[in-house]
Amino acid sequence: MIARGGTPGVACGPAKPGAADLDFEAFLADLRVVPVVEVSRVDDAVPLARALIDGGLPCAEITFRTAAAAQSIAAIAGAVPEICVGAGTVLNVAQAEAALAAGARFIVAPGFDPAVVDFARQRGVPIVPGVCTATEVGMALARGLALVKLFPAEAAGGVGYLKALAAPFGGVRFVPTGGIGPDNLAAYLAVEQVVACGGSWMVKKDLVAAGAFDTIRELAAQAREIACAARPAVVAGPQAARR
Repeated sequence: MIARGGTPGVACGPAKPGAADLDFEAFLADLRVVPVVEVSRVDDAVPLARALIDGGLPCAEITFRTAAAAQSIAAIAGAVPEICVGAGTVLNVAQAEAALAAGARFIVAPGFDPAVVDFARQRGVPIVPGVCTATEVGMALARGLALVKLFPAEAAGGVGYLKALAAPFGGVRFVPTGGIGPDNLAAYLAVEQVVACGGSWMVKKDLVAAGAFDTIRELAAQAREIACAARPAVVAGPQAARR
């Protein structure tokens, strides 16, 4: 286990998309909050990325909920190499392939699809599959993963459910996502097995569409401040979660 201290604006290291040597869990542990972004226009991708960096959150999970996802990842990877850009809401191998071709450095899925997990692991790319039951956590462990996304966190039962689910799996680390915002972020980060939380409140799609990048920067900075106050120092989990 690696103790990590928090520094606002932590960089993602060498900008090698999908690099197998990315210490992804340690990066998340420093970051504490992962912005989950829906981009409808590619032109918004680069200023969005710069706003997140300026706000102290050098990471963007670009969701495959729009047709602009792959191009947005490519635009960010090419123009803003200091940000760690990844793909979210990846539903199948075809989307995972498109994400990696565009320059995504990690993949996040809403559920546990063995084909997507196996593809990412074969490519040496960090993959965070979604889980909501003990069975799915067990499936992740069976494939050598110890970093998973609890989704949808609040709808599933919130912090109480997370603690109950995590209790039998001491070596598993979680990235709860879904329904998390400034009012409950600290409560999730207080759970020992939580590495970071995913959230979209600082990058709501109407803010992105309106080009309100100053507001996004301010909200990102607020999120970072809340997270650092809630967890001044964090602990990364086992090596298995980094692959």
